[in-house]
Amino acid sequence: MNERRRRPDRRQIGGHPETGYLLGMATVVLGFLAVVYVLSQGFYTVQENQNAIVLRFGKYLATTSPGFHLCIPFVDEVIKVNVTEERRLRLPFGIGPEREGSVNEEETLMLTGDLNAASVEWSVQWKISDPKAKVFRFYDPRDPAGDGYIEAVIVMAARMVMNRLVGDYSIDEVLTEKRSEIRIKARDATQEILDRYQSGIMIMDLQMQRVRPPDKVRPAFDAVNSSIQERDRLENEANRERNKLIPEANAERDKKIREAEGYAARRKAEVQGEIDALKAKFEAYQAAPDITRKRLYLETMEKVLSNVDDKVILDSGVGNVLPLLPLGEGGAQ
Repeated sequence: MNERRRRPDRRQIGGHPETGYLLGMATVVLGFLAVVYVLSQGFYTVQENQNAIVLRFGKYLATTSPGFHLCIPFVDEVIKVNVTEERRLRLPFGIGPEREGSVNEEETLMLTGDLNAASVEWSVQWKISDPKAKVFRFYDPRDPAGDGYIEAVIVMAARMVMNRLVGDYSIDEVLTEKRSEIRIKARDATQEILDRYQSGIMIMDLQMQRVRPPDKVRPAFDAVNSSIQERDRLENEANRERNKLIPEANAERDKKIREAEGYAARRKAEVQGEIDALKAKFEAYQAAPDITRKRLYLETMEKVLSNVDDKVILDSGVGNVLPLLPLGEGGAQ
């Protein structure tokens, strides 16, 4: 009787013997499921377009490349970042295509350097170049898969830069020939600000979408642009005419110069020949004055009389020549 009292009653501690067996099996199953869960959480996969930032107890541990990796469950935190996708922001207020038609023009107006207003819209293409910097500088735990925080930073930097640059140029420069220069400067300046923030963001491209005068003054600007185009057209026509006439004038000038130079050379040669002839005559006169004087006289008379058709030869002894001359009309035969 005493031994039976000392033995514990199975009904008091576990009931039927099968109950303990079931409890043991449940414990094993729960343990197995726990192990499976821990093992499943100890692996993670990084896609080809991603890098993963691994934090251990909230501290940076490593940046992993695409592939299959191990981690410690409940200790490591893995943040996956897309590093190849290029995002696009429509500015000035980060507007998307769905809002493009509903944007109020007053929201896009900027003050130019000559105190006019211009409606400026542009777009920025960007991607993540340093996932570690992006996570530690602009990571939003409330939106781990999104980029709303960093987009707000890009919009702020891009707006500040564009407002400053537009304010450095006149309205005509902003609307016409300086647009490309403003685009390049805006891209570089925006990238510089993001680099100072150590954002891990790279600006891939910046394009000026629409730059135009406000609707209220657009007719006046159109009239001015038309007059500028007409002026340019007339200038081009004048330049073409000038380019056509200048070579012709230069050719005519060169021709006249060559003719003048030829005439000058010819006259110099003739004058030099006359001078040489006079010198020769002078030398001959010095050698034989009488003969030379007679020869010069004869040569001169030959030149004079060669042009006379009718000649009258008189003797030097005749005193009065009037009776001999045929003075009547038709008297000279």
